[in-house]
Amino acid sequence: MIDEVEDRRNQSHYNRRVNIYKQQQQHLPLEPYTHTYTVCTADLNHFVDPTNTSMALAFDEYGRPFIILREQESKSRLRGIDAQKANIAAGVAVSRILRTSLGPKGMDKMLQSPDGDITITNDGATILEQMDVDNQIGKLMVELSRSQDYEIGDGTTGVVVMAGALLEQAEKLLERGIHPIRVAEGFEISSRIAVDHLEKIAHKFDFSATNIEPLVQTCMTTLSSKIVNRCKRSLAEIAVKSVMAVADLERKDVNLDLIKVEGKVGGKLEDTELIYGIIVDKDMSHPQMPKQIEDAKIAILTCPFEPPKPKTKHKVDIDTVEKFQTLRKQEQKYFDDMVQKCKDVGATLVICQWGFDDEANHLLMHRNLPAVRWVGGVELELIAIATGGRIVPRFQELTPEKLGKAGLVREKAFGTTKDRMLYIEHCANSKAVTVFIRGGNKMMIEETKRSIHDALCVARNLIRNNSIVYGGGAAEISCSIAVEAAADKYPGVEQYAIRAFADALDSVPMALAENSGLSPIETLSAVKAQQIKENNHCCGIDCNDTGTNDMREQNVFETLIGKQQQILLATQVVKMILKIDDVISPSEY
Repeated sequence: MIDEVEDRRNQSHYNRRVNIYKQQQQHLPLEPYTHTYTVCTADLNHFVDPTNTSMALAFDEYGRPFIILREQESKSRLRGIDAQKANIAAGVAVSRILRTSLGPKGMDKMLQSPDGDITITNDGATILEQMDVDNQIGKLMVELSRSQDYEIGDGTTGVVVMAGALLEQAEKLLERGIHPIRVAEGFEISSRIAVDHLEKIAHKFDFSATNIEPLVQTCMTTLSSKIVNRCKRSLAEIAVKSVMAVADLERKDVNLDLIKVEGKVGGKLEDTELIYGIIVDKDMSHPQMPKQIEDAKIAILTCPFEPPKPKTKHKVDIDTVEKFQTLRKQEQKYFDDMVQKCKDVGATLVICQWGFDDEANHLLMHRNLPAVRWVGGVELELIAIATGGRIVPRFQELTPEKLGKAGLVREKAFGTTKDRMLYIEHCANSKAVTVFIRGGNKMMIEETKRSIHDALCVARNLIRNNSIVYGGGAAEISCSIAVEAAADKYPGVEQYAIRAFADALDSVPMALAENSGLSPIETLSAVKAQQIKENNHCCGIDCNDTGTNDMREQNVFETLIGKQQQILLATQVVKMILKIDDVISPSEY
């Protein structure tokens, strides 16, 4: 084979010389010899072996091969249907991990970090975030779950299961020889049909500041699939009350930053409470300071209780006792002035971002001015919002108008430990609240925090848009029937893709039935037949075995915008994966 290459190369050199001779005879200007090619023996195999398609080689007009990609022998490449199948396999593998976590009877996953920290959760976004996925398509699925979490806050597992089902259906269509672009277009048409159908079957939920029961019912649906489902009623009420406390109902807006979620190991889940104020994980700076202050006026400081330090390097020589006494008196005067300024403006509690030494602490205690030190910046801002105070950077700027007001500030100890926390309650502006979670261990508290976050997001979404659809797979089954019916209107190849989309929608109720220990195909067929027969969009999978398929009676609701977002995001990601037909990646070796 190498001889064959050598002969062809010699022939091309001969042709080149003949051309030069002809040009000289005709007195034509010689064409510049500017081609620079890199040819190595490793690449001759590509040249002579037409079956080797791992990398593309180009040939010049003399038949000599040259390399386009740098270090191409160290890269691996997948093209065409092989690339698409490999990508689909990666996406489906990720979605199968989450499939068993779907629904109220879904299983939890236990993840261990490189540091040895253990997380137990069934929240899709958290599982994928901590799994450390390495595959490029797997990372797309992680991003998909994260975007659902950022935008909606709930439905992070369902969106990945939906995307995995679409990929499985797409693979079947590709094997039939349908072009991936036609499949993607069919999925796009189907997603629009499904989203429009969801609008038609949605119900409006009327609620007010006094009637929050509809919101509580929807939050209970979200919490029913979590580890905390035995306390779902009380936690849903806490979530809704906290959202209503900070919500602007006129603008239909909720700032979740004003809701602080704190946790403390100890006690039981039922002890979780909502505080209309702020909890700070600190205690009074001196053990003899009062533990409870009523009608507190709070000075919020970001300047330290200590004498000012010169910016430049300095040295103080003290060679007599009198000089030392003078310096000590000067320092004491600084502390005296600081404490006196706080007393003069009428402050009854000082909250400081920085520390202060024992002398200042002793002086504050003697002057009967309770103080808290080393409070973080985020907490300071929340305290300022809640109490209506201003954060003061210098003692000179402290005025009575800048003090925050709270009806009660108390220090509370927990259990037999010396853990203490500061409660700031009955604030002037109750727009900042705290959900205080108790639990048997750290993992339980972390999972409860994630569950509360999902419930808060659902309540916020309902305040923004009070439309709901019925859960338990009812919405997906209804959309599947609508998409299947609409497929007949499209005469082209897209019809196959639209029918495949309808089949993919069935995967969510099927997973719910499977996770609940029911016969998946039988259960899904029965519910689908019931929906068509009764024209009732509320029929779903009876996961809790209550004896009725009517989700209206079971009070299983989901937000409309959450469900629409799931379908749109899953379709977008699947379209992106289907359009990839060439994967060039560094070799593993």
